[in-house]
Amino acid sequence: MQVDLVVIGGGVNGAGIAHDAAGRGLKVLLCEQHDLAVATSSNSSKLIHGGLRYLEQYEFRLVKEALAEREVLLKSAPHIMWPLTFRLPHQPHLRPVWMIRLGLFMYDHLAKRERLHGSRKIRFDESSPLVSDITVGFEYADGWVDDARLVVLNAMAAQTHGAIIATHTRCIKAERLSSSWKVTLQNLLTNEQYNVESKGIINAAGPWVSQLFADTFAEASPQHIRLVKGSHIVVPRIHNQPQAYILQNNDKRIVFVIPYEDNFSLIGTTDVEYTGDPLKASISAEEIDYLIEITNNYFNKSICKDDIVHSFSGVRPLLDDESASAQSVTRDYKLELSSTPNGLPLLSVFGGKITTYRKLAASVVDKISPFYPGLGASLTAAKPLPGGDFTDQASFCAELTLKYPWLPAKLAQRFARTYGTLSYTLLNHASSMADLGRQFNQELWQAEVDYLVEYEWVRTAEDLLWRRTKLGLVTTPAETDTLTDYLCTHPKLNKQAVAAEITLNKAG
Repeated sequence: MQVDLVVIGGGVNGAGIAHDAAGRGLKVLLCEQHDLAVATSSNSSKLIHGGLRYLEQYEFRLVKEALAEREVLLKSAPHIMWPLTFRLPHQPHLRPVWMIRLGLFMYDHLAKRERLHGSRKIRFDESSPLVSDITVGFEYADGWVDDARLVVLNAMAAQTHGAIIATHTRCIKAERLSSSWKVTLQNLLTNEQYNVESKGIINAAGPWVSQLFADTFAEASPQHIRLVKGSHIVVPRIHNQPQAYILQNNDKRIVFVIPYEDNFSLIGTTDVEYTGDPLKASISAEEIDYLIEITNNYFNKSICKDDIVHSFSGVRPLLDDESASAQSVTRDYKLELSSTPNGLPLLSVFGGKITTYRKLAASVVDKISPFYPGLGASLTAAKPLPGGDFTDQASFCAELTLKYPWLPAKLAQRFARTYGTLSYTLLNHASSMADLGRQFNQELWQAEVDYLVEYEWVRTAEDLLWRRTKLGLVTTPAETDTLTDYLCTHPKLNKQAVAAEITLNKAG
């Protein structure tokens, strides 16, 4: 097989690069050793934001770029992204009013705003969910995103432009020959190996970006990354207001409390140095205590360990800038390019954050464009992601309900904010709930499962319940087992391969 570009890594950067490059006409193969978004890109705080606290670290260029990208991304995917108002309770012993006002003024004006309102000072009254001694705060806007679905939609967009998306496929060796890269890939479910010839390679392996140099390229990494673990907990909804809260702590860190999947609150994140396998990262007892303590310092409704219904930890591969603490490590990125006299570029991505993934992807393809004569400009800013070709969620949900009046309102809303216009592919010619087939839990039917297997690379219950959707929050172990049994006998999946992947997941 011959391609123009091999992209290693199926996180948000890898999928974004594959989308951008394929959209410009390159023949792309993306390989991911596990499922799409399996690591960092499904374990974020799920925010499209400039990073208010990064202003304290003088990351003005990064914040400006991220603020500008908010507008582009919100427009491109209204089904999985939407504006979210944040409230910042003021604690005078932490940061003075003048500092917060200055930070918010810069946040409002570093980049143009079209969809998000500006900041303002607010007062909390008796309806506030906060403890009574907090009476003053500030309000500003950022964006919410379903992080794992953002990755999948970019992979789908890349595929529509001819890209090959090879999940559960590891790049085990890459060597430069006289006129091309020889890339050896291995399907981890079948152990089959095959070779691909490519003119260039993008190393977007996230937490594994440096390790790939020793394991695959047999050369020294040009940069070092610092693995920083961020953990979150999910609890029953702390308050019924639509706003998220950003809490300041004595250690100068901030913690978000975000409305999550209707009935829950998402609380995070932490910053902890990490070593070891990124896929084995999990929340520690100390992190749990930290998140509970700061939440209880601010809210009337206290939480405890028994309230936690789910937790997750993501390992962020940050560019090592030799900062003294994990929380002060830069969230910027660096692109390292090497090539031979005959071309054959290898470009590696170090660092980055989800909000700037599209800008990063465009920069990557721009940087390798001299090796591909005639390559045009990036098109991703102007086109919606798959399913995002509508104006707003409320209008589209009403349209969906009009076309499928038998669809329960809650299910219609979830389809609208998960699949957008891809809902029409999922529902196809269904004319009643009976046409959706077998029911797996209170919100999941066979038609959705089959759609996700057919179009979105789902192989296991974990893929479906935690990355393509968040239905794991309302699925019992017995229901998970039933879904697993169905996938193991699905006509479009290899039974042995699915069983092998379940074994790999348990081992990891």
